[in-house]
Amino acid sequence: MKRTIKKVMLIVNMHKTDASELTREIEEYLKAKGIETVVVGFVGKPENPEVQDVDFVFSLGGDGTVLYCARIVESTGIPILALNLGNFGFITEISKHEWRSAFERFERGEACLSRRIMLKVVVEREGRKIASFKGLNDAVISSEGISTIVKLRLMINNTHLGEYRADGVIVATPTGSTAYSVSAGGPILEPEMEAIIVNPICPFTLSNRPIVMSGDEVISIFVEKDQRVGVILSIDGQESFPLYPDDRIIIEKSRSKTLLVKSDVRNFYEILRSKLNWSGGPDA
Repeated sequence: MKRTIKKVMLIVNMHKTDASELTREIEEYLKAKGIETVVVGFVGKPENPEVQDVDFVFSLGGDGTVLYCARIVESTGIPILALNLGNFGFITEISKHEWRSAFERFERGEACLSRRIMLKVVVEREGRKIASFKGLNDAVISSEGISTIVKLRLMINNTHLGEYRADGVIVATPTGSTAYSVSAGGPILEPEMEAIIVNPICPFTLSNRPIVMSGDEVISIFVEKDQRVGVILSIDGQESFPLYPDDRIIIEKSRSKTLLVKSDVRNFYEILRSKLNWSGGPDA
């Protein structure tokens, strides 16, 4: 079924090569079709624009730009066409030369959407909610210092899971399974699964292993007393929040999902094979 698109937002990492030229090219194309265009360009840390009456979003940059876009349009149901302006990332499947065909396939109703779960993260202090976040990749609780162990206690729903002495804990979505979590020894999940990974970072006790659980579980992480260093919460590696002893961090699947336009040229497994160099040879 043909989709009607009246207003498009372009979120552009202007630090990327060819970003300005590609932005002008897309703007001219959309203007010729009578589609209103809003451009949000940034260098460094971007500000959050208001999304009003927008039907579609172009993300021009890399995986980090997509993570930023996902938080901006969270809860709106706006599809994102993620264009990679460098080497292919795990989220950005579509190259800068394929944007027109991908957009036209979507407009004709032929393009499939990848529906990715997001995390909802709430911080409670002294029984009160003091902060909340949404993230597409992960929530990480770690020390502010380098190689300093933090003390955390975990519960899954109403079940005590254990006490962690580690550099931190990563709670990741399937989309985030190929990010920080995999570097910390976590498993790689198919990105459209509804599951959550709990992955300790360099745990003091080797029996603390990564766990994959249903996306319906609610994870509570408590910051224990007597920390030797400051503790911080990081969302998608882009937002941070200081934590104090006795804080409770509640992490669960968000009701919202990120909608990404799929490539018809390559898929997640092809990108995975290429990025991780699964050639089967001696250099793999």
